Amino acid sequence: MTEPSALQRLSFGYEDAERDIAGGLLGESFVRTVAYEATVSGRKMLVIGRKGAGKSAICMTIAKGQGHPDGTILITPDDAVGNALRRFELQGLTGDNAKSLVWRYICAVHAARHLVTHATRAPGRLRPHRTIRVLRRFLKANGELSQQDFGGRLAQLVRGLQTASLSLEAFGIGTALEMTRAPSEGAAATRQLEVVERGVADAFAALGWAGRRPPVLLLVDQLEQVWSADSDVHSMIIGLLLAAKHITAFYQGAMRCLVFLRSDIYDALSFPDGDKFRGDELRLGWSEDALLELALTRASASVGERLTPERLWGELFPARVEGTSTATYLLRRALPRPRDVIQFLNLARDTAFQHGHDRVREADVLAATRQFSEWKLKDLAQEYLVAYPYLERLFPLFQNTGYIVTRNVLASRLEQTAATLHGQFPAYAHLLTLPSVVDTLYSVGFLGVRRGSDVVYAGGPDLPVQPHEAEFHVHPCFREALGATSAVDIHAYTPLVLSAVQAQIAGGYVANSSGPAPRAGRGYRLLRELARSCETILNQIGRAVDMPGETRREIATQVGRVAADTQRASEALGRGDDRINVGDHVIAAATYLEALAAQIGGSGLNGLAVVDRLGDGIAAEARRLTALVGGLSRGSGASG
Repeated sequence: MTEPSALQRLSFGYEDAERDIAGGLLGESFVRTVAYEATVSGRKMLVIGRKGAGKSAICMTIAKGQGHPDGTILITPDDAVGNALRRFELQGLTGDNAKSLVWRYICAVHAARHLVTHATRAPGRLRPHRTIRVLRRFLKANGELSQQDFGGRLAQLVRGLQTASLSLEAFGIGTALEMTRAPSEGAAATRQLEVVERGVADAFAALGWAGRRPPVLLLVDQLEQVWSADSDVHSMIIGLLLAAKHITAFYQGAMRCLVFLRSDIYDALSFPDGDKFRGDELRLGWSEDALLELALTRASASVGERLTPERLWGELFPARVEGTSTATYLLRRALPRPRDVIQFLNLARDTAFQHGHDRVREADVLAATRQFSEWKLKDLAQEYLVAYPYLERLFPLFQNTGYIVTRNVLASRLEQTAATLHGQFPAYAHLLTLPSVVDTLYSVGFLGVRRGSDVVYAGGPDLPVQPHEAEFHVHPCFREALGATSAVDIHAYTPLVLSAVQAQIAGGYVANSSGPAPRAGRGYRLLRELARSCETILNQIGRAVDMPGETRREIATQVGRVAADTQRASEALGRGDDRINVGDHVIAAATYLEALAAQIGGSGLNGLAVVDRLGDGIAAEARRLTALVGGLSRGSGASG
């Protein structure tokens, strides 16, 4: 049997950490980043990142025991658990604090189960230890040793906390009478919980856990599964954060709680103690170098050999795409997070397979680019569906136009759609103002902002969009899907000399012109004037330093094509080639320049003084050329 080729073996793994750790490449190719080390070491307890940024990869790697064997407990709430937590309330406590008690109880019970299970499996003195027997009796009395699913057990514990009916006899509390004498439900529940937590802490202390073993790690992930805009859900997440901080302090190094949370969820929370979590926060971010290392590590693991960058980006993939190194091309068209890079690379590989290629070719990457862009535009709307349900309705503001837009133009486009948007999303009308829309589109990574010579996108340490900033760029990831692949929406110039020759070859004749061709002397003079106009416009473009560089290059490219075509026309005239009607040629070029000026004026850059001046200058040259053709056609017959 023929051994599979390197391309056939090549894979960059699954897009989700749960599958990737079980049957993919995460176990073999996990990159131990600074973020991972900070989490495992205990320096940080709150891991924050966008969807696909690698939160669950860190969580699943820790849960599987890498770097922390025999001491992890994974908690991933489902709808049943979320509903129970969301509805939980206690008279006398705020929603945040009430839900914090539930989370603390959940974690205490998980720790007790872990200790009992560990003692059962461990040799020596752990199994008969008094504190372990106490925890076992408590768990059994409250149904926490059963195999019932967590959602079912949670419903029981919620009732126990609310009614002060937890069985605490294992800890020496004979009846619930003492608890029911508390002045409120909240006070009674707090007393019950303190008894349970003290029992777990005593077991840790009696076993000398903090000094002899790594801390038990409670890992809470996948909270987006129970997230909504409901205030009770906000309280549920805030309660978890309060509980996590309490757990780390209360158990004195024997147990820690790590929370993995999407950035849009965390940033939507507002609570008085929020400032106390700044030192615990770890926001995931990925540089291009880190993403390239991730791609190379995964590729090497999949093919079973250590690949060099030259092999991956020169043999398995093309060295360049559209004149840019392939790695740069791919990374700049993806949001800076592992999931996007994995998806894009796998899609390019799959496209090569579908085309029957033995390596990924430039055409495969280009075909994958369009599909990937469409995926990402849809994914962006879904990612922020809870926070910004109107996000998808903003995309048409940038469709089939240039990818650069000014604040004034965006304001005009938004004003035209304001009534429709307000009618569809009346509860979000306060967020559909120009400043809020700009802030939203920037924060989700859809728009970047021009700062000096750079375009800055969200995700780094940069400031949010400032009120004076007026030039925005659609992220390259979304341009293909929107049909916004050029900086400014202008039509390309079609070379007229080549078109005339092709027409004669194809049809055997040249269609009659709109009038008699000027004599050769006049023709030369007209072409010189057209060349001079092109030079004047190119000089104006060169001086327009405040215009976006991409726009300047695109306009200069088209004017340069007019100039090159004019040179070809002059050369043809010098050879005595009668297929070129110079008058028609110059009129067509002037018409194109006039249309170019109008397109620049109506583009997303309208309102910038430098753009307006350039548009006026191009229009003036177009009018001058049109007048010259009319004057020379009726001239005195001078030979020029």
